[in-house]
Amino acid sequence: MDDSLSRVRDEVVGCVRCPRLVEYRARIARERKREFRDEEYWGRGVPGFGDPAARLVAVGLAPAAHGSNRTGRVFTGDRSAAFLVRAFHRAGFANQPTSLRRGDGLRYTDLYLTAAVRCAPPGNQPKPIERARCAPYLERELRLLRETRAILALGGFAWEALREVVARVYDVDRPSASFAHGVCVPLGPGKPLLWGSFHPSPQNTQTGKLTLPMLVDLLERIRGAYDRPGPARQS
Repeated sequence: MDDSLSRVRDEVVGCVRCPRLVEYRARIARERKREFRDEEYWGRGVPGFGDPAARLVAVGLAPAAHGSNRTGRVFTGDRSAAFLVRAFHRAGFANQPTSLRRGDGLRYTDLYLTAAVRCAPPGNQPKPIERARCAPYLERELRLLRETRAILALGGFAWEALREVVARVYDVDRPSASFAHGVCVPLGPGKPLLWGSFHPSPQNTQTGKLTLPMLVDLLERIRGAYDRPGPARQS
């Protein structure tokens, strides 16, 4: 049976591969944060979201306990999402500057947004084995997103996950470059560029380590790189 993004989505939503994460996401959904006590939490795996013809694929860390684990959409409903989607909007990838809930009208153009781990982890710190168990979902997404020209790791955790995944998906050596904001690694002729950005967490954005102009500038550089004439991507 042919694979599809909708099949990956359904499997992510129903995934129970990581007992620690399954218990945590369900407990958070039961207990809820006082601010959201009247809302029904998603409390399941969070699938990727965006344009199936995207040339840019952005990969985050994992759902936030009261963000995506509550809303059911990647980078939705928390401060990281608020910052990131403003940047996507300013750079022309999003039709609106907010990401509050599923069904709020948000659409991405030329962008697909996903994560290295699909369930909210305690302390926002997934274990290496949990990242490894989620890796096949990311691999399948990248194989299905056939127009990809650039892959953006949002943070060091996503960078490490992608170093392993892109080697398998694009049949290349594991990239050796260390993570840094703005780092760019060509994966080979006709293959995507792998980029890095600081994660849009409050820890980074409130300290000025990552500013909105910095991220918008990087997104525009990424688009400029793949908009330039060059060899077609190899499928």
